[in-house]
Amino acid sequence: MKRIAFLLIAFAIAFGVVGVLAQTSTVPKAELASLSPMENPPLSAKDVRGASPYLEIANEPPPKLIVDEPLPNLLGIGVVWIQWRVENVHIVPVFGKGALNVSPRVGHLHIHVDELPWLWADVSDVNTIDLADMPPGPHKILIELVNSNHEVFPGQSKLVTFTIPKGAAGSHGH
Repeated sequence: MKRIAFLLIAFAIAFGVVGVLAQTSTVPKAELASLSPMENPPLSAKDVRGASPYLEIANEPPPKLIVDEPLPNLLGIGVVWIQWRVENVHIVPVFGKGALNVSPRVGHLHIHVDELPWLWADVSDVNTIDLADMPPGPHKILIELVNSNHEVFPGQSKLVTFTIPKGAAGSHGH
């Protein structure tokens, strides 16, 4: 009986540790690594999540688009996942000139694939561009952070290049 009780307690402790480690944050890893819970107080909600959407922000800093390279493990089957994040702008499905002066600032992404004559707007804030069944060969994806009137915020375009290897599966049920 003592052995079962000990195993249950050990399991509960392990489950608790896994739960704590699984929690996510929007604080950059480099910043988290420099924090010591013994020496620094916990970050505020504003420090982690940004300004409240209920308050106007005086002198908003410029918006910023951060884009990672495609996750390499799926390129071999023709799937492209590109993670991204933004700072100082909320990604929402709000369009038109009337929203240009909204505070906090709003915008969305424009995604261009291989210089095709069309694009799509991403207003989801899911943080991952997902493309499937890409043919083998080199590809370019242009990601633009735009305002509610579809104008690119200055300097906030990122070009991602990658190659789908020959023999990549074209139909994988993604």
